Amino acid sequence: MADQKKDILSWGDSKDGEFRRQTSSFRNWISKDAGAEFPAEKDRYHLYVSYACPWAHRALIVRKLKGLEDIIPFTSVHWHLEEKGWRFATKDEKVPGENVTPDPVNSSKGFTHLRDIYFDTEPDFNGRFTVPTLYDKKQSKIVNNESSEIIRMFYTAFDDILPEKYAKVDLFPKELQEKIEGTNEWTYNDINNGVYKSGFATTQEAYEKNVTQLFKSLDRVEEHLASSPGPYYWGDNITEGDVRLFTTIVRFDAVYVQHFKTNLRDVRSGYPAIHKWLRKLYWDEPAFGKTTQFEHIKKHYTKSHKQINPHSITPLGPVPDILPKDEEVAAVKAAK
Repeated sequence: MADQKKDILSWGDSKDGEFRRQTSSFRNWISKDAGAEFPAEKDRYHLYVSYACPWAHRALIVRKLKGLEDIIPFTSVHWHLEEKGWRFATKDEKVPGENVTPDPVNSSKGFTHLRDIYFDTEPDFNGRFTVPTLYDKKQSKIVNNESSEIIRMFYTAFDDILPEKYAKVDLFPKELQEKIEGTNEWTYNDINNGVYKSGFATTQEAYEKNVTQLFKSLDRVEEHLASSPGPYYWGDNITEGDVRLFTTIVRFDAVYVQHFKTNLRDVRSGYPAIHKWLRKLYWDEPAFGKTTQFEHIKKHYTKSHKQINPHSITPLGPVPDILPKDEEVAAVKAAK
């Protein structure tokens, strides 16, 4: 079995102070092709997520946008990431959010942590036990734990068994694919992962380099959204561009500004176009708003990252977590 003494909570442990994210380990695909190892079938797969995790949040959003709720059930782990990694809530715990329960798939095996599923699939596994994890119940093994691939599977793999209104939802249209791919590269490196590279930096130099690049790229997003017809990232329809950016931006003011020290500006007072786009998705699109669980988000970061917040104190603000569409902070009101 893998070395279970490895400290999975040690995030920024490189000599140069830089945080480097591990590569995902399981990279198989669900397919519509005849004879596929992982065929597209209803209720064959189970999705394990954390409401706190932005990467897992992507999968929840796309699952809902594509109408996959009856095809791929899910379970959310508890918000607290501990020494053994993500754990499942116990029967007697009352944790907010849908499907925050003991593992319903492997109950006979007594699994208490996500790691149990990883070791059951691969006894010598020695990576991180990450969410989202897409699991094949029939073969009792993990299919994939890379969020960018899981969401793209969801785009088309199940279209043959979906109602037409969901099958025709196209989050990666051909005419926008080149633009989306080009944007994904810097959005991921500078923003999605940039908040982590800023927050988990262990030298002043690494922190300043990454937080400066983060805000340069947020400025770039602001300029794009301010000049585009909207209301979504690439125009009239929701695309992958919205999904991948939203999960970082929705956590920005609530967590990253204070916890990861990304405090050159916040979204609600410093980025009017991003703020408008964020609130449109959060309040008007249930796939975005209904899958966002702020108690999980705020408690996870502030109570799991002991090296950043050793006393596990969770700040009360900002209040509210997301402003209504017709309200602004006082500074923005005054500027108008």
